[in-house]
Amino acid sequence: MDERRVMLLTGASRGIGHATVKRFAREGWRIITCSRQPFPEECPWGGGREDHIQIDLADPNRTIEAIEEVRGRLNGRLDALVNNAGISPKGPGGSRLNSIETDLRTWGQVFHVNFFAPIVLARGLKDELSAAKGAVVNVTSIAGSRVHPFAGAAYATSKAALKALTREMAHDFGPLGVRVNAIAPGEIETSILSPGTEKIVETLPLRRLGQPSEVADVIWFLCTQGSSYVTGTEIEVNGGQHV
Repeated sequence: MDERRVMLLTGASRGIGHATVKRFAREGWRIITCSRQPFPEECPWGGGREDHIQIDLADPNRTIEAIEEVRGRLNGRLDALVNNAGISPKGPGGSRLNSIETDLRTWGQVFHVNFFAPIVLARGLKDELSAAKGAVVNVTSIAGSRVHPFAGAAYATSKAALKALTREMAHDFGPLGVRVNAIAPGEIETSILSPGTEKIVETLPLRRLGQPSEVADVIWFLCTQGSSYVTGTEIEVNGGQHV
């Protein structure tokens, strides 16, 4: 019987999600991943191909169906759920989509991926999380607390809602022995950075972009014993951008 601790992570194919997978795999965890993309052949991790579920979280029916697929791969326990998947649609030429111009269908798609999928997965797997006295980490964003020059209105409000949901989940899942926290990354060096980000970096106290591995280290902390009495909070990982 496989006795490794198990994490389910959404949005695993690149950036923060991929760095998080590598961090946990290095520690001997088994990782089940969900992503719109197929398993990343160019940068694999041990056993990952068999435990990858290709799914578009924008489709609520597929998200609900995926719960049964995940449950079938578990031994009744889930040690960590990391809700990392997120979409941030742009306008023509990569322009920011504001609250006036964003199409209603786009709002719905963004909220399904960024906000509804995390609670659908956590609620669907609450028994497995409870059995492991596990942890949930919701990946929010600095855009959830202020207007951002590149992140659009639908993305920003979905992340603000996810921060509030983290608080509610911590309250509701706590009696089950499950901790729920959030991390809010700032400007992290990934493939989705917008042109012009270097201007933001010039104003940061640390004067540099964050690395995906630095975010993954905070996720690791929130999923392991070092944070055993931490729940219902959001940790900002942004080089001082909030100050």
